[in-house]
Amino acid sequence: MHESLRDIEGFEISFHEKSKRIINIKIEDQIIERLIFPFKKFDITALEYKPFTRFTIAKSLNDIASGELGNFINSILKNRNTGCFIIGAKKLSSKIDQTFLVKLSTAITHLIGNPNHDAMAGKYYARFHVKHEDDSDSYLRKAYINMDLHTDGTYVKEKTDWLLMSKLEEENVQGGETVLLHLDDWEHLEDLFNDEVGKQKFIWGSPKSKNIDYKIEHPVFSKDEEGKAQISYIDQFPEPKNMEQGLFLQKLSDTLEESKKKIIIPLPVGSTLVANNYFWLHGRKSFKKNKNLSRELLRIRGSFFNN
Repeated sequence: MHESLRDIEGFEISFHEKSKRIINIKIEDQIIERLIFPFKKFDITALEYKPFTRFTIAKSLNDIASGELGNFINSILKNRNTGCFIIGAKKLSSKIDQTFLVKLSTAITHLIGNPNHDAMAGKYYARFHVKHEDDSDSYLRKAYINMDLHTDGTYVKEKTDWLLMSKLEEENVQGGETVLLHLDDWEHLEDLFNDEVGKQKFIWGSPKSKNIDYKIEHPVFSKDEEGKAQISYIDQFPEPKNMEQGLFLQKLSDTLEESKKKIIIPLPVGSTLVANNYFWLHGRKSFKKNKNLSRELLRIRGSFFNN
């Protein structure tokens, strides 16, 4: 078996058909069955109000996975060659409802690290709809516009090492595929990473819906412990201080969106994508117009445990 893969009883683990950088983890029926009882011990309100309960269900998930899942998903996320996995039930059933998916997402993240408080939702996770009509103040809910490649947490003080996105529900949807790009596959990385402007401090703000009442400063590019490029960028929120910064951001945006290395993935309902936020960018294709269009997503983002 390839070093990036693992053999865990009750899980079907393989490379994603679109990229060997993405690991596919399918949960077999017997694991889903065994999760139902520990997951029912706590309702969603308990998980929201009592943070320790989140660790209890995370331990249940790991125990049912022979004590191996936590180490495995951490090794994926921290490995520069991979850094992303998609996990979900091998076979969807009525048992896997939205409540189950919130609990599964909670358990997965609490094997990885501590979620950040999501100011948009006022809790450790956010749920949001994308529908036909929208009057919001960011691209997040605008169904008929591409959401360009970006990383999360660009405008908050908390570290955002990783992010999780789960698809809870979808109806009358065509298009809206997930778009991913690994930083090392981007054709213009060397050129932009070596541009000194990218290492300048940029101001990052956010619209009212994000419920953040401050602005922060940080560069677009930084280095990890091995000197490799890390990126913190979203097209909507930087406030360039001058022409030099403005033109740098334009070039960055253009070359990311023109990349031939983007991976386009239709993410099925019940699937959860988790990615390292320093070297994976994500976005979304536009939807085909439909007045009955509906998609609900769940988002959790946070930092790795320090140990």
